Amino acid sequence: MREIRHGIHCRRCVTVAASSSQPSVAADPRRAVVSSGAGDKLEICRVVNGMWQTSGGWGRIESNAAVDAMLRHFDAGLNTFDLADIYGPAEELYGVFINRLRRERGEEAAIQARGLTKWVPSPVKITRQFVESSIDRSRKRMDVKCLDMLQFHWWEYSNPGYLDALKHLTDLKEEGKIKTLALTNFDTKRLEIIVNKDIPIVSNQVQHSLVDMRPQKHMKDVCEQSDVKLITYGTVMGGLLSEKFVDANVSIPFAGPALDTPSLKKYKQMVNAWGGWDLFQELLKTCQQVAMKHGVSISTVAVRYILDQPCVAGSMVGVRLGISEHLKDSEAIFQLKLDEDDVDRIGSVISRGKDLMAVIGDCGDEYRRA
Repeated sequence: MREIRHGIHCRRCVTVAASSSQPSVAADPRRAVVSSGAGDKLEICRVVNGMWQTSGGWGRIESNAAVDAMLRHFDAGLNTFDLADIYGPAEELYGVFINRLRRERGEEAAIQARGLTKWVPSPVKITRQFVESSIDRSRKRMDVKCLDMLQFHWWEYSNPGYLDALKHLTDLKEEGKIKTLALTNFDTKRLEIIVNKDIPIVSNQVQHSLVDMRPQKHMKDVCEQSDVKLITYGTVMGGLLSEKFVDANVSIPFAGPALDTPSLKKYKQMVNAWGGWDLFQELLKTCQQVAMKHGVSISTVAVRYILDQPCVAGSMVGVRLGISEHLKDSEAIFQLKLDEDDVDRIGSVISRGKDLMAVIGDCGDEYRRA
């Protein structure tokens, strides 16, 4: 064990394991443990089922079919679901799912599922009553007494109310309504402020992909020092990092695959900011060569590369529940081991892209620009 400080402005010391840059893992390498200095901990699957796709724009979600799909993911060992209070019916679907587990398989099975939800409040005055009512609403929707993880998002840093919210959330954690407290889309500066105030954060969920390596800049250093882990989204860029887009022409309507979902449109903008479609094609073809070498898909290579980065506990793979599934690709992520040549070849293309820290700003800044 070792004692460390958070930069030159540190106001506290924390004790963490010496190997904290790598996620703590259970006996099963598919799992990671996120924890805080306060003793809070949660074991999660390193491939997280992302449920943003339930919010609309990816096809109609039928409840029974969606819950059936959640059970298939659970049975495949993919027991961790990422949702939010603003993701349409996501929390309610989780509630139906967890109830089916209880009814059909018993409480012992149900407690193996993980629901990582988010609270994304509007920029209003933060009071204890407002925070508690919001958390109680999620608990009711998900039909759980205690949220496995509450990931907190804040829109505007000029409003310091995020610290008040986190204090109330910490109190609710101590009262047993939240098991672990986390962040989503916070930048490095605010993350450091939060951990230095002894707020027991276990993770920060941020965008992280072969195109967006911003979390490995300054944020990695704070995470290594504080033992806060990263949970990543956008890791397959809504499907752009796949065979479907190799040699695709997306600049002319109907000439190639349509960018017809919110995620594809979002991450195409990231490609434009990073280096453009031609450089992205080089990245895709390099990943395709690595994928063919190992007998896996491009998306599998893309997720494995990010899971192997320092401080990454888990990476999101979006699920279109009841519409399409990629269980085999997700399973292959755990089996794939990238060798030094694979990493160097991919890294050589990544390095030719623009520094998104300079183009966009730190993690989450894309949501806060005017």
